[in-house]
Amino acid sequence: MKITVEKLDDINFSIAGNIDNSVIDNKIKELKEVADKAPEVEGETLDAAAQKQKIEEEAAGLVFKDFVAAGIKEANIDVDTLLGQPALRKYEQQGDSVHFEVEVSISPEIDTNIEYMDIVPEFTQLDADPAAVEAKLTAFAEQQAPFKALETAKPVENGDVAVIDFAGFIDNQAFEGGSSEKFNLKIGSNSFIPGFEEQIIGMEYGDEREVKVTFPTDYSSEDLAGKEATFVVKLHEIQEQKAEEPDDAFAKKILSDDKATLTTLKEKFAEQLTSEELSEIYVRDLKPKLVAGLLTKFDFTLPMNVVEQEIDAKVSEMSRRFSEEDHKMYRDDKDKFIALRDSIREEAQNTIKIALIIEALAKKEGIDVHEQEVHAALGYQAMMRGQDAQELVKYYEENNLMHSAKMGLTEDKLFGKLLGFDKR
Repeated sequence: MKITVEKLDDINFSIAGNIDNSVIDNKIKELKEVADKAPEVEGETLDAAAQKQKIEEEAAGLVFKDFVAAGIKEANIDVDTLLGQPALRKYEQQGDSVHFEVEVSISPEIDTNIEYMDIVPEFTQLDADPAAVEAKLTAFAEQQAPFKALETAKPVENGDVAVIDFAGFIDNQAFEGGSSEKFNLKIGSNSFIPGFEEQIIGMEYGDEREVKVTFPTDYSSEDLAGKEATFVVKLHEIQEQKAEEPDDAFAKKILSDDKATLTTLKEKFAEQLTSEELSEIYVRDLKPKLVAGLLTKFDFTLPMNVVEQEIDAKVSEMSRRFSEEDHKMYRDDKDKFIALRDSIREEAQNTIKIALIIEALAKKEGIDVHEQEVHAALGYQAMMRGQDAQELVKYYEENNLMHSAKMGLTEDKLFGKLLGFDKR
C-alpha cells in the first residue's frame, strides 16, 4: 500500500495512494470462506450474484477503511480529533491497482478567550399585561369547569355539547367502531364525519333520528372509505360548562398547594405569558442576532469534509421538493448540479461554523445537556403536536437525530445564559 499525505491547511488533510488489486482479491477470498462456513439464516438467503456483489462491496469497504487508517497514521493524526466521516474524492482503477484520494479533517482551534459578550443584543424586561392574565384565568376556569346538563331543555344548536347514543350501519350491517353511548359531541367541532353534526341540529331531548353520511374517500379505514352509512342517533341532553368564580380555594385545587392563593395563581399565569412572549422574541429576533454576531466574531478554518457532508444533506432535503423534471435536469447536467451545490455552500459553511462555535463556548461556559433533558424536550414537543412521545424518540434514535436534538438544546441553554435568562 503506497500512501502520501498532504496537509492542505491547519486542519484539513488529503490522503492519496494505490492499493494492489491482489489486496482486494485476498479480502474477497477471506470473506467468501467465512460466508461459506456460516450457517444459513432463514429468510436471508441470497442468490449467487447478489451474494458475490455483497462480498465484493464489503471487501472494498474494509480495504478502504484500512487505507484511511493507514493514512491517518502516516499523517500522525490523533483519531480523537477527527471530525465527520472521511470524504472519498477519487476512486479509479489504474492498471493493477486502485487509486484512492480521501480528505479528512480534525477539530479546529477556537479561541474562546476573546471578548464576545459585546455581540449579545439588549432587550427590555417583559411584564405580562394584567388584562391578558385575567383573560387567561377566565379561559382556564372555563376549561376546568365540569359539564352539567342544561337546567331548561332546548333543541340542539350549533356550538352545543350534545350527549348522544349512536349506532352506525352500512348496508344494514353494524360495523366495528360505529357505535357509542352517552357520547359528548360538540356540534360544529367537525370531529365527526362531514355532514353528521349538522343533522343533529334541531333534535329535542329523547328524539331519535337517522343520520345519513358518506365516509371520505381518504378515510383512515379502507373498509369504510367512500361508503354510505346510516347512523341511528338518540339525544339524551345538552350540557354546558359553568365556570366557578376563581378564588383562593380554586387556586389551591389547581396548584395542589394548601398555601396557594388566587394571587399566586395569577402570578403563575403572568410568568407563563411572559415566558411565551419572551420565547417568541428569542426565536424571531434575539437568536438570529446572536448567530450573526458570533459568526462575525470568530475566525477559524472549517473542516472541508464536514462542510461537504452538510451540503449533501441540504441538497438531499431540497431534492424532496423537486419535480421529476428537476431531478432529470440535475442528473443530466453536471454543471447545473455543481452550481446548485455552490449556491448553498455559504449557508452550509455557516451552519458548521456556528455549531463549532456553540460547542466551544458551551464547554467554556460549563453548559452540558444530559440525555434525559433531550428526552424531556422531545416529550414536550410531542405533546404540543399531539404525537406519541415514545414514537418520536424512537424516530430520532433510528434516524441518528439525537445528536442534532442535543445540539439544539445546547444552543438554547448557551444563548439563554448569554442573554441572562437564567438570572431573570
